[in-house]
Amino acid sequence: MKNTLYILLVSCLVSLLSIVVYDHLSKPYHQPANLDEFSRLVNNDQLNLEGSLRSLFTSSSPTDFTLAANKGRKATVAISTFDQEHYNQSQRTMKSSHGSGVIISSDGYVVTNYHVIKESTNIKITTDEQKQFSGRMVGYDEFTDIALLKVEDNQLPYMAIGNSDSIHVGEWVLAVGNPYNLQSSVTAGIVSAKARDINVLQTQGIESFIQTDAAVNPGNSGGALINTNGELVGINTAIMSESGNSEGFSFAIPSNLVQKVIFDIIEFGSVQRAWMGIRVFNLSDLERSRKLGENTKGVLIDVVEKEGAAASAGLRKDDIIQFINGSAILNKSQFTEQLALYRPGDKISVKFLRDNKEVRKTVILRNQLNTTDYISIRKDPILKKLGIELRNLDTKEARRMRKQGVYVVSVKKNGILDRTNIDPGYIITRCNETPVQTVDELVEILNKKGKIYLEGFYENYPGEYPYIFDLNI
Repeated sequence: MKNTLYILLVSCLVSLLSIVVYDHLSKPYHQPANLDEFSRLVNNDQLNLEGSLRSLFTSSSPTDFTLAANKGRKATVAISTFDQEHYNQSQRTMKSSHGSGVIISSDGYVVTNYHVIKESTNIKITTDEQKQFSGRMVGYDEFTDIALLKVEDNQLPYMAIGNSDSIHVGEWVLAVGNPYNLQSSVTAGIVSAKARDINVLQTQGIESFIQTDAAVNPGNSGGALINTNGELVGINTAIMSESGNSEGFSFAIPSNLVQKVIFDIIEFGSVQRAWMGIRVFNLSDLERSRKLGENTKGVLIDVVEKEGAAASAGLRKDDIIQFINGSAILNKSQFTEQLALYRPGDKISVKFLRDNKEVRKTVILRNQLNTTDYISIRKDPILKKLGIELRNLDTKEARRMRKQGVYVVSVKKNGILDRTNIDPGYIITRCNETPVQTVDELVEILNKKGKIYLEGFYENYPGEYPYIFDLNI
């Protein structure tokens, strides 16, 4: 009995001593004075720590945004555009707009909203350190309202792109931008909601916005939404307001979608958009309560295109999609966002309900032509001047028509080519008597300017159709 009491006493003393030692050793790491002492040895900008390690050298308070704000300000730029508008031969006026952008690489790639620089040819970019550059358009995507610019420098401070799927409702975020030309302004708020569709891009746009209550005003468009680690989690794009100013409802494009769009633009010149060949709807409360139970979540398949990607994988009308590659699908906005992260030919795992039973299928995504080819709809400056969009023929088309050429996707009304009466669907086979099989080959000839003579055909009409125009006019 005495031995047992002795062992218990020793155990208690050892436990008490351990607590005292731990308390003594752990406290200094959380004292603000130690951060000051450490900062004299190592500049905070040189710290690249994550998780619990970071808390040893920075404030443990969740509302200390100084490091994140510093990163955000250095990588966020002011964007100004200046273009002449022509009313007639004697009257001209200067059209200008202002917004924000984010440097995403040291060699000068800048991401912003397309609506900030739409139709502009004169783009000025100003950094937080007041360096000024002329911005060159690399590419854009109207469906997501994203544009990619380039400036000539290779030592710029840039922002790391974070994982927007990892942020949570209630998490602190910062909005960095240039509202009302007040450069490098930082505001704070929380994530109020995710996967918001506010129809700001109309029916053709992809909307799955991050909603925050950080103050965002005119001029913030294209600026950074960052987490407390200073990582880019969104591009601020829109506000919901009756006054036109901040009323606590701001919306940002998720960084995962931004990253996919800009990588496609850099690699292919345009976005490679994947399709499943289905139409989906949000589950209504009535459908849940009547058929599925109140806790059923997902999107309901209403239409399945014959021989499309989903049909080939075995999905059917009235299936309820709940997960794509492990990511939960709660509404149509999340479905379109997840699908927008992939390219034609990618394989995705789809988990869905059929007759209240879980089913998994692998779907091979396709393009809008129902093939797995990459389709690059080109919007080069010379093509914008002509008022057309072009793409290469895909393998299925070339095999069917037994010809090579360049496909006219769209013709802008009152543009140069519209005056020639050329129509979408025209397939260009020769330019100035030189055979062309790709958009690159055609653009090279067009950039030489002068008189242009196109030869080609329409798939469903017999014969050849020539068109002539002058690029020097």
